[in-house]
Amino acid sequence: MEQCKKKKQPICILGGGSNTLFLENYSGTILLNRIPGIKIHEKQKSWEIHANAGEIWHKLVKNSIHKNIPGLENMALIPGYVGAAPIQNIGAYGVEFQNLCKYVDIITLNTGKKTRLYHKECKFGYRKSIFQTKKFTHNHAITAIGLHLKKNWHPTLQHNTLKHLEKQKVTPQQIYQKICSIRKKKFPNPKLFGNAGSFFTNPIIHSNKAKTILHQYPYMPYQIQSNKKIKLSAAWLIENCGLKGYRLGNAAVYNKHALIIINTGKAHGKEIIKLAKYIKNQVMQKFSIKLKPEVRCIGKYKEIHNI
Repeated sequence: MEQCKKKKQPICILGGGSNTLFLENYSGTILLNRIPGIKIHEKQKSWEIHANAGEIWHKLVKNSIHKNIPGLENMALIPGYVGAAPIQNIGAYGVEFQNLCKYVDIITLNTGKKTRLYHKECKFGYRKSIFQTKKFTHNHAITAIGLHLKKNWHPTLQHNTLKHLEKQKVTPQQIYQKICSIRKKKFPNPKLFGNAGSFFTNPIIHSNKAKTILHQYPYMPYQIQSNKKIKLSAAWLIENCGLKGYRLGNAAVYNKHALIIINTGKAHGKEIIKLAKYIKNQVMQKFSIKLKPEVRCIGKYKEIHNI
């Protein structure tokens, strides 16, 4: 850190980099967060898990399920490390990180001061948190998280792919296995095809606009949000623009899941972005909906937000 300050080099802190796209060679120092350690404290009505940022997220989920500690099963096989989970408020199949988070521990880089931010202080939203703000990213790093998992477990089965499961009989282990199976079929292996998972977030729009679109496309999947807005499926929008499997140079829309952009061979960052912009334009033209990237895009010196 001190050497970077003296040289006035930018710093980029990564976990696994699974949600990061470098647009060009980075002219700074990349720090890989590898702080290990998981502690589990059992209480009368809950399990309290303290996990350090350098642990692999899926390993945490897998170990919890194997120890008969439910609650994380819906977020199985999400790539990346524990420290990245709060930043985007990761989520899948009806469960988000914020539903289980008790606190997030951070460190101020230029002073070494350690701070614990409790749930409300993290300002979680759909795929966002306080950890995405410039104030945080420029001078802070996540060192650990705290999870609160209730013993009075109830399955989360609202997602279409899980609705067929019987709420009174299904176990956390069965949900875990089901989701692992789904993700292995839907998502390409990054070792074979470079990808960052879901490239765009699902758009959340005003209910009046949603009614107009749903009138024209009655079979469009949607979810009603707590603020009475409507969440639409970005994958459905992209697919219904005829872009599933579409290829632009060495970048392509994955033919099994339209929300994923893959590197078919030697695509560089700017080529991936060129395809992403084309997708955004097509969706805007057909549905008047603006897609926002879920992937972090890093330029030569800093993160680029307006993609």
